[in-house]
Amino acid sequence: MLEELVEFDIELFIYLNNLGSSAWDGFWMFYTTKFNWIPFYAVLAYLMYKRLNTKMFLMTLLVIALMITFTDQVTNLFKKVLVMRLRPCHNGDIDGLFRLVKSYCGGKYGYFSGHASNSMAVAVFTSLMLRSKYKFLPYILIIWAVAMGYSRIYIGVHYPLDVFSGMIFGAFSGILFYKLDTYLQSKFQFK
Repeated sequence: MLEELVEFDIELFIYLNNLGSSAWDGFWMFYTTKFNWIPFYAVLAYLMYKRLNTKMFLMTLLVIALMITFTDQVTNLFKKVLVMRLRPCHNGDIDGLFRLVKSYCGGKYGYFSGHASNSMAVAVFTSLMLRSKYKFLPYILIIWAVAMGYSRIYIGVHYPLDVFSGMIFGAFSGILFYKLDTYLQSKFQFK
């Protein structure tokens, strides 16, 4: 069963990755680069700041930083210790069957995707926090996070299961840390 799932994952990766074309490579490379999203994160921070007072906002930023640290560390634990599944670009069995858009494909192992887990964690956390004021925002954030995951398949550095698992873990983390933030806000009741 597991072997069949891995085989399907590889086939799906090759199919999805080969849907790409050089005309779109620049777009997806831009999209997948974390630093290009700093203005987007600044807008999200501003929307949170408008909803909270300064002390609550600083507490929320601390919780978000803890959440990203948590998702990064758990991702690294899975990649480097528990699963150690080779990235597509390090899998010699599929050389030449897919497009490697990025010149450097990252570390040796790729299960699960840190980009997918971090972006989905931010999307879910922010959606939960701002959904009552900005009804459309959760849809935009989830689409953004799913597209971030797809970008990792497109550029050739993650299998779909790496991305899907990262998104599930990220969504769980976003909910968990939102609950932590809500608890801390109510416990300390910053005015």
